[in-house]
Amino acid sequence: MNLLLWTGGVTAEHFPLLGKLKAAGFDGVELPIFGGTPAEYKPIRAELDKQGLKCTAVTILTKDTNAVSPDAAVRQKAVEWLKNVIEINHVLGCETLCGPYHSAIGEFTGAGPTDDEKKRSADVLRQAAEFAKQANLMLAIEYLNRFECYLLTTAKAAVELVKMVDHPNFRTMYDTFHAHIEEKDQASAIRTVAPVVAHVHISENDRGTPGTGQVHWDEAFKALKEIKYDGWLTIEAFGRALPDLAAATKVWRDLFPSPEDVYTRGAAFIRSKWGK
Repeated sequence: MNLLLWTGGVTAEHFPLLGKLKAAGFDGVELPIFGGTPAEYKPIRAELDKQGLKCTAVTILTKDTNAVSPDAAVRQKAVEWLKNVIEINHVLGCETLCGPYHSAIGEFTGAGPTDDEKKRSADVLRQAAEFAKQANLMLAIEYLNRFECYLLTTAKAAVELVKMVDHPNFRTMYDTFHAHIEEKDQASAIRTVAPVVAHVHISENDRGTPGTGQVHWDEAFKALKEIKYDGWLTIEAFGRALPDLAAATKVWRDLFPSPEDVYTRGAAFIRSKWGK
């Protein structure tokens, strides 16, 4: 379960939630990492171990750490930020670092990505992947929809970036929400990323409770089984609890009755589909 439904930064106040998610049948949680130092995450690791939960993590790049910037100093900040995040992941014992850290989220040029921008991103990500190798961490880059970024918006482009980076600790991921917007069909997109997919986000078309919207779930789960995917199936939903996060994700209305509805019904939905 992605904890962005509740917070952009996990603290001790969220520890009771971890227990509820464990009791609901979750094997792990996905932690947002948008700031902090590795030492600050040690108490979280201790609580995860106490609860018997594994974890993955998600991060982003900003205008000041944009990997595609023509400014070498900005790109270096991207490398430094990703190294810090990787160190935090190591402290947490994360298996996978996902997210759209190929470029700054929400930054646009008014055109599509250039070859130079793709190369700049790949260079930054290659350095990050080499650092991740030391931490035994897999980087799973996320392609978004065209309203959130312009560098990476399709399964095909994600696979091409993986090939450009060309590192064993760098792969891609699949998100049902973004694919619902950008792809012609779920199955084809999943087959496209199959050789290099390392993570999956289960997210409804409105970011609400999985199984209550328009995503072609039968098609998606069938394709994931066909490619023998055996990694995380992580629920990602967004609400209005955090004003800054709600603004960033463009959530202006309630998309579900409660967060409990998302994780209890969502977990049951995934298990029912995966069991077919």
